[in-house]
Amino acid sequence: MVGLDLRRLRFLREFEERGTLGAVATALGYSPSAVSQQLTVLEKEVGTPLLERAGRGVRLTDAGRLLAQHARILLAAAEAATSDLAALGGDVRGTVRAGGVQSAARHLLVPSLARMAAEHPLVRMEVSELELEQALPGLRTGSVDLVISDEYDGHPRPRPPGMRFAQLLSERLLVVLPADHPLAAPGGPVALADLRDTVWVSSDETTGHHAMIVGNCRTLGGYEPDVRHHSNDADVQLAVVRHAAAVALLPLLNLPPVDATLAYRPVAETDLGRRLFTVTREGPRSPALTAFLQVVTDQADGLRDTRLRGGEQR
Repeated sequence: MVGLDLRRLRFLREFEERGTLGAVATALGYSPSAVSQQLTVLEKEVGTPLLERAGRGVRLTDAGRLLAQHARILLAAAEAATSDLAALGGDVRGTVRAGGVQSAARHLLVPSLARMAAEHPLVRMEVSELELEQALPGLRTGSVDLVISDEYDGHPRPRPPGMRFAQLLSERLLVVLPADHPLAAPGGPVALADLRDTVWVSSDETTGHHAMIVGNCRTLGGYEPDVRHHSNDADVQLAVVRHAAAVALLPLLNLPPVDATLAYRPVAETDLGRRLFTVTREGPRSPALTAFLQVVTDQADGLRDTRLRGGEQR
């Protein structure tokens, strides 16, 4: 058996994580046929079949699963060696691939790019809007380095093994009403129970945001909310509130500081909140990722001291 090629081992590791050639191709930027060819070459190198037919697709053989486990160790060791060499060189360089939910991308990741360019010009930054569930396979295999995700009170996120979670900031959730809504006039807290007959807008039904709205309306309000509208874009949700007389329940970070067409009110039954946190792989970090984490943390501290202080009503 010839020496193992780390690049081909990454294809195998990605396949173990994602389960289909098409998903591997999408993650790594290759065609499915190119992925298949690389895995075929790897099979020839190790001298044993790594994939076998399963219906219309393929799956790992016992040998494939065994080699994928070793690939995880070898790729982690290569990543650690790269990090150690980068630290020894003194210059902060390399690539950081980061993603986050929309509000995190807008208010934390994107604003951090300018400072990274100024302080660490040798670092290549790549930023995407990503949900944690989308990003986990890439985090595990190394194609994503950092994700900023969220979780709502009463709806904790799972903590998969091999991942490191660190809270960045917490913020209040506010009921968002059209400015002319009857419950907007007093300016005080709004009871979810009083919104029983109201149309709601939320994020997609698969998201934690949607589960949070439905769960709180059930437990605090005693009813099943009429969630007619869905968008993962907070600006679209706010437009639905303005134009369709719907209500939303959004974190303060998603809300424009001043908007005469909207009213923001705290929930009367309890103080609801959301937390943003970073997710990275366990193990050594490259100097580039360490630097970017510091910039993002500083950006979060600035938001906490200004935009999020008090969660004032409007």
